[in-house]
Amino acid sequence: MRKLLKAKISESVSAVLPITVIVVVLSIALGLSTPILTLFLIGACMLILGMGLFTLGADMSMIVIGDKIGSTLTKSRSLPLISFVTLLIGVFVTIAEPDLTVLAEQVSPANPFLITGTVALGVGIFLVIAVLRTFLRVKLSYLLVFFYAIVFVLAAFTSKDYLALAFDSGGVTTGVITVPFILALNKGFSAVRADKDSGEDSFGMVALASVGPILAVLILGIFSDTPPDASVSEAISDTMVNNSRDLFGLFGHALPDYAIEVAVALLPIVVLFLIFQFVKIRMSGSELIKIFVGLLYTYAGLVIFLTGVNVGFLPVGNLVGEELAVQPYNWILIPLGLLIGYFIVSAEPAVHVLNNQVEEITGGVVSRHAMMVCMSVGVAVSVSLAMVRVLTGMSIWWLIIPGYLTALLLTFVVPPIFTGIAFDSGGVASGPMTATFLLPLAMGACDALPNGNILTDAFGVVAMVAMTPLIAIQIMGLMYKIKMAKAERVKPGADSCEIIELSLT
Repeated sequence: MRKLLKAKISESVSAVLPITVIVVVLSIALGLSTPILTLFLIGACMLILGMGLFTLGADMSMIVIGDKIGSTLTKSRSLPLISFVTLLIGVFVTIAEPDLTVLAEQVSPANPFLITGTVALGVGIFLVIAVLRTFLRVKLSYLLVFFYAIVFVLAAFTSKDYLALAFDSGGVTTGVITVPFILALNKGFSAVRADKDSGEDSFGMVALASVGPILAVLILGIFSDTPPDASVSEAISDTMVNNSRDLFGLFGHALPDYAIEVAVALLPIVVLFLIFQFVKIRMSGSELIKIFVGLLYTYAGLVIFLTGVNVGFLPVGNLVGEELAVQPYNWILIPLGLLIGYFIVSAEPAVHVLNNQVEEITGGVVSRHAMMVCMSVGVAVSVSLAMVRVLTGMSIWWLIIPGYLTALLLTFVVPPIFTGIAFDSGGVASGPMTATFLLPLAMGACDALPNGNILTDAFGVVAMVAMTPLIAIQIMGLMYKIKMAKAERVKPGADSCEIIELSLT
């Protein structure tokens, strides 16, 4: 166990270190105070420890629980039962998703549950649709085209204040709590079928779960008379951190809040698992002990991670955005966005969960490294484009429509498994690091600019981060398809395994 934890923390160091170095250099260059910089560095250390504990715990517990529940539900052959349980999972887990809480509090501080409840209902309904797709074997690309067509029709009628927020909601809902469980749940549903398409259908549930919140918030925007009220959070000032006691007091004050929040988030999953355990699964005592140890690792990791991100990263994101926006060379936000975007995706815990599952299900044909490179390139482009929007006030329409149109067209020419992986990767890329660093960075810059509009210009960065991996991963899939075609010409009549081996040489 100690070796596994050491390996996970080592991975966390390599993931978090680049973005930490970039922000430290920026902070020094912009003249941010020593207390603020110290706050950030403590947050970075907590990120490393928290991510290491979380990824180890997810492997031991969340993934196993989701897989067991999914396979057990499938064996029941009762679509009403499967749909009802899936709806409950979607609603309750989404309500407790920390990323969504951060977004809702920044958008609607007076009534955050309005956004949270709307989004949770959207996720629950579309998780049911995703499960039914798996059982009815409906092609994912058809559903994506159909539902995104509805999205863009509704977007034409909704309030512009809700437009960017709606697309952001689709990104933040698939966060550190929901993704490991949903991926494993879908894997359990697909594995029981044991047919040639079950591997392809192991992906796509996160993709559809991301569409539900977009539709739900767009509908809210059509019928709501009250626009969202977004504002930049009050920055932590030097006067709040006079000594080390004040510094650690900020973390100490936040830690109990996140301890309760994460406990509430994990409770529905634990209760559901216990019900299934006593009624149907009946795992051995040793297996149960391993799962509950894993849950403790998951719990501790998430509490530490979210405290570090929200206390150490969020205020620094705001300050860096504000300071850069008032400089005569504020155009530097665009190349900095490219640099930050490339490295920040590797600090998202759910990204590593997805990449591991992709490598496992594809038998190593799609490696974790290839996935990470594609996602990093995609997110780098998206963050730089988001900074262009912040500086120019460009409508998100000019980027979202051609982006999603390209992604949806690619679904008809790439192998189906890459479509599921790509649309799932968009959901996991936009996690807590995006919600608590990139979004505050954009909001701080907008707030400092004379004509900046937080609702229309800053919001949308999460949506951009969620969109570009859809294209990047599918382009990778297209390259694999071309290589496989060449390999088949070299060795006619070869089976699929031989073709894959040839395509990789």
